[in-house]
Amino acid sequence: MNPSGFLVEAAIYLSAAVLAVPLFKRLGLGSVLGYLLAGVLIGPYAFKLIGDAEQVLHFAEFGVVLLLFLVGLELEPDKVWELRKRLFGLGGLQVGGTIALVAGIALMTGLSWPVALVAGIGIAMSSTAIGLASLEERKLLRTSGGQASFAVLLFQDLSVVPLFMLLALLAPGGAGAVDPWAVVKALAVVVAIILASRTVLRPVMRVIAETGMREIFVAFSLLLVIGVSIAVQSVGLSMALGTFLAGVLLADSEYRYELRLDIEPVKGLLLGLFFIAVGMSVDMSLIVKAPVLILGLALLLVLVKAAILYGLGRLFHLASRDALLFAVGLSQVGEFAFVIFGIGLSQGSLDRETYNVLNAVVAVSMLTTPLLLVLYDRFAGLQAAPPDDDAIEEENPVIVAGFGRFGQIVGRVLLAHGIPATLIDKDPNQVELMRSFGWRCYYGDASRLDLLQQAGIAKASLFVIALDDPHAALETARLVKERWPEVPIVARARSRTDAFDFHELGIEPIRETFHSALEAARQALVALKVSASGAARIVRQFDRHDQELMERALKVRHDREALIDLTEQGRQDLKVLLAAESGDLEEDELIIR
Repeated sequence: MNPSGFLVEAAIYLSAAVLAVPLFKRLGLGSVLGYLLAGVLIGPYAFKLIGDAEQVLHFAEFGVVLLLFLVGLELEPDKVWELRKRLFGLGGLQVGGTIALVAGIALMTGLSWPVALVAGIGIAMSSTAIGLASLEERKLLRTSGGQASFAVLLFQDLSVVPLFMLLALLAPGGAGAVDPWAVVKALAVVVAIILASRTVLRPVMRVIAETGMREIFVAFSLLLVIGVSIAVQSVGLSMALGTFLAGVLLADSEYRYELRLDIEPVKGLLLGLFFIAVGMSVDMSLIVKAPVLILGLALLLVLVKAAILYGLGRLFHLASRDALLFAVGLSQVGEFAFVIFGIGLSQGSLDRETYNVLNAVVAVSMLTTPLLLVLYDRFAGLQAAPPDDDAIEEENPVIVAGFGRFGQIVGRVLLAHGIPATLIDKDPNQVELMRSFGWRCYYGDASRLDLLQQAGIAKASLFVIALDDPHAALETARLVKERWPEVPIVARARSRTDAFDFHELGIEPIRETFHSALEAARQALVALKVSASGAARIVRQFDRHDQELMERALKVRHDREALIDLTEQGRQDLKVLLAAESGDLEEDELIIR
């Protein structure tokens, strides 16, 4: 390709994206469908502006790799461990069940069993790019349905190696094609990635960061992802799986926020290019020749997959709406099917005609997901995706993250004392309500590094965390502690467990129900004829004892048996303590029962 030809093609890609995506976003159809249809129009089967979709598709697959790396950065290893039941249980049943059902249907239609099995393996795979990108665009990735979708997609990536081995066995004379040594090499590369992330990578990143050159850190970030991709691909593993693992291992790193900010724009651009390339691969000529066959098969496969996914979602106790989101989000056949069918063709398991039909069906199925999600948004009663973050145009000595019931009280006290505060909340309805009452409240996610910088966190005298979401509150506290340790933090803890998490960060949180419950206990004692002064003394003593117990429990919080023993001992100590405290009170004024 000559330089001028490259520039012309780049201009075509960018023009298609700039024209189609804003239009589809405005129509409420989502950006993914805009990219896909833009690819269909400029591809070799429509206006023929671009001829080689395959070359672009291989290059743009790196966008999917970056997407998985960023998802990994959001999940610490213990969070991944929490997904294990859905990862292996739900994922295993989805892959195995779909392969069995599709292969069975194919056999009943008269196809040979190797063709049926290859078709089943390909169709069982869903599109990581379309599924995750569509859920992320709608802010649904952290819902139960979104987490289930993520777990299944991750399992599908894990199943790549055994499925490749199965394909090798299907090939004529392929019984000896499985190389056990490949499994050993794959495990060795995974172990090497883990060890490098824990020993070598962070010191190197520290040296890079100390240069103060943003472009070098961006270059290193991309080099890291490319290096991991090459390593895992060389031993037959999925690039996306390898980079996801690298992201998880860096999720507790002090550099994860910079990595996310640096890679996000590149990921978005390449992912858009990937969707355009998928659209270009849709064989419109085949659809025109056999529209009933292609469209009918695509619709049938989408409905079959959605039914399987919905049933499994309900089996794993997902609510109806979450199970429906799970079913719709993964109902398409994924881009990995192109690879599976290509291997089947090269091995002789598939003939050329079947291969062309299956590829066309896969591409059409991808086009259905954004449309189904639009219907889901409309009929499942979900709110529209929240707006973009507001531009914060002020810097105040105090930043309040979360302006609900808790945050409003803090803000009102500060304002009454003449102390201005920057108010941030991620609920657009709450922001609109507060603005109607005259509060200058900004919409935004306070756990984002760029938004905090815009709010002036580096110059703030106090940061107040009053978020309703315990996970978001902890993540925000961790970010501020890592980046601006000199900024004092006042944090709200929803529960005792949340309080433990804040203590481990060196933050003394306010347990939101604790002090109101103490006041209720004081009033209960007074109502039971204990004097006001006596009730106050009992409550103060309980408060001190509970704080001491918290400090002791913090050391053994992960040892369940030790924690139970400590709690029982605490109850006994409290009885003795309160008995001694009540010694100066009249016997008839202390009623505990």
